[in-house]
Amino acid sequence: MNAIPVINLFDQPHDSRFDASDWHILAQHWYPVARIQDVSSQPQQVTLLDVKMALYRTESGDIQLVRDICPHRGVPLSKGWVEGDEIVCPYHGLHYNRAGKCTKIPAQPDLAQISERFSLTTFPVVLKYGLVWTSLFERDEQAANFPVLDTWEDADHQSILPPSVDIAGSSGRQLEGFIDVAHFAWVHHQAFADRDNPVVPKYHTERTDYGLKSIYISNVSNYPHGMQHLAPEGFLWTREFDVYPPFAATLTIYFPNNGILKILNACCPVSANQTQLFVPLTRNFDTTGDLQAVYDFNAQIFAEDQDMVESQKPEELPLDLSMEAHFEADRASALYRRILAEWGLSKRYIV
Repeated sequence: MNAIPVINLFDQPHDSRFDASDWHILAQHWYPVARIQDVSSQPQQVTLLDVKMALYRTESGDIQLVRDICPHRGVPLSKGWVEGDEIVCPYHGLHYNRAGKCTKIPAQPDLAQISERFSLTTFPVVLKYGLVWTSLFERDEQAANFPVLDTWEDADHQSILPPSVDIAGSSGRQLEGFIDVAHFAWVHHQAFADRDNPVVPKYHTERTDYGLKSIYISNVSNYPHGMQHLAPEGFLWTREFDVYPPFAATLTIYFPNNGILKILNACCPVSANQTQLFVPLTRNFDTTGDLQAVYDFNAQIFAEDQDMVESQKPEELPLDLSMEAHFEADRASALYRRILAEWGLSKRYIV
């Protein structure tokens, strides 16, 4: 992680739709904002919790994140460019180094000392699972509740990072949908499930020090419909969900012949009801297979989920369990909601 010597705390953006208390709670946590492979020396704008940031790679290869505003006249630095290890504002050519300090004002080249007011708000950067992670207020990565994808750098597992998915919906609703096992038969019947097999056997859910864990065992195959014949007769599929609040979870699926597929569902809450979803995954089977087929299958799954998430009402995830009806298969999502409520988030918060 890059050292961050300049820390300028700031207020919630004036146009943010988050409740102020909720925003400050969520701002303490870490989220992915981009794929590492998409970061270049051309600054790009990314948004987290309504805060716009400029993301760029210096010529020495470091990845930097700063608030996307020049303190001089408020122009987005993402419209600028990189020179060496510095980002340059396109309006008046001010240069800022990796620490966020202004090193050059071209209009006043002989200025002996540049005021600290010409300093950028910088953000920490952690590179993990092919993604760039950051936090608005937390500077200690050791305190972060990062999800665990322990096979990402395992030589026996193939690591795959599909393009991110933009969802016009709540991060809380999306994460809850990811751990919902009762929707398989109805939402994913064209991909892998079967509407004639909708029953959800009772499953185990428990709290953990990182959030919660669910273990779900059923005869619902995870193979696409065209490959269902590969599953041995009577094979039971074990799916393990590990949830890392606020908006990350892993799914481990145990395939026949000791195959293991792991999927990380990591949300970036761009805005109140806007989510950028990142989905790194690994597998120890078919490692030389067609990657495009993997991309296409995952795109189909998440497009089916996206259609549901974007249409849910209320758009907010209701943390007061009495606001919606529940049945036995909702035990994992109910516990997820309880945990968020215990954090102090609003019973009906906008996210």
